[in-house]
Amino acid sequence: MQAIRFEIKKRLRGKLGRAGTLHTPHGTIKTPAFLAVGTKATIKSLTPEQMGDIGIQGILTNTYHLYLEPGEEVIEEAGGLHSFMHFNKPIMTDSGGFQVFSLGDAYEGDVSKFAHEAPEDDVPTVYDKNFSLKQARLARIDEEGVTFTSHLDGSTHRFTAERSIEIQHKLGADIIVAFDECTSPTAPHEYQKEAMERTHRWAKRSLAAHRQNIGAQKRQGLFGVVQGGRYQDLRKESAEYLANMNFDGYGIGGSFTKKDLDTALALVNGILPEDKPRHLLGIGEPADIFDAVELGVDTFDCVAPTRIARTGQIYTKIGKTNLYNQKYIKDFTSLNEGCSCYTCINYSKAYVAHLFRSREMLGATLASIHNLHFIVGLVDNIRKAIEQDKFDSYKESFFQVYNS
Repeated sequence: MQAIRFEIKKRLRGKLGRAGTLHTPHGTIKTPAFLAVGTKATIKSLTPEQMGDIGIQGILTNTYHLYLEPGEEVIEEAGGLHSFMHFNKPIMTDSGGFQVFSLGDAYEGDVSKFAHEAPEDDVPTVYDKNFSLKQARLARIDEEGVTFTSHLDGSTHRFTAERSIEIQHKLGADIIVAFDECTSPTAPHEYQKEAMERTHRWAKRSLAAHRQNIGAQKRQGLFGVVQGGRYQDLRKESAEYLANMNFDGYGIGGSFTKKDLDTALALVNGILPEDKPRHLLGIGEPADIFDAVELGVDTFDCVAPTRIARTGQIYTKIGKTNLYNQKYIKDFTSLNEGCSCYTCINYSKAYVAHLFRSREMLGATLASIHNLHFIVGLVDNIRKAIEQDKFDSYKESFFQVYNS
């Protein structure tokens, strides 16, 4: 018996997008869907009951962080993540591969999921930042895996494909991810190819490790991760390689420029098996969501809604705004006109702005509830638009007023 099963309910006419249902041991996810990020088995400042009220269908948690604290053995003894965090909906764990990126190339090169254009007048200085940061690099990659230094206490640890799968088995998520190397978006073609081929070998080892655990196979689906960075030839090669492996679904990982995200998704999703779910890792702004869905992505995750909420930034129907702005001190309207979330029904911009200015914890909670409700609701509306053959008109009407 398969741990997860995916059904396509409606296709977006003439495009790769679709609406479907992803069945898991802890419930179904109506796709396309946004998975909220609960890095350490919690969405910061929110209870599972609040998450349910928002309409969150599932979450993604972080293997690296949960391995370090409290440890996979503790979570296994508690009955797995669902029991440990009192959340009886689908959970996905990443592989820990992104931490290879964030503790290695990203730490060293000051880059993120999206590449930034280098300034034309980049003038060398006596102080070489890259040289200095290399001395403090926290992760080292080799053929077998990754040796890294804990950001908590400086202790040394080791992840391999087999170890990542073992940890994820004990965490007990419904969907787990093959160990992969997420490279810097600025890495050259030669290294991107080397990393991609290493990810493919790790994918094969991850799949073998998963298949050896018969019990886990019945409870957990395994996703392979397409890599290749900014290069179309590598993305194509990676998608073709992984498509021929019997994964339960596929993640699309790595880093992009804003310009080439659409090209990469169109290429990759045109190759991956149509009957398997596709998850875009770490992308979740409204414009990116519309594009990703149109190009065949079924689920995605992103820290942005809650991360910006904790700094006082909120989503509105006309775009993002910051509650620290002076004009909100005496603005007694809701955060977003017409919004039905708990925050907007009960509180004003003036009150939530006051909480942030006073550094009260409730501010982060109320803003996070609103931002997640906005993004989850947006994706729900996108799914309904696909089902009703109104995707294009809904997209057009949304961006007539929304300014990212």
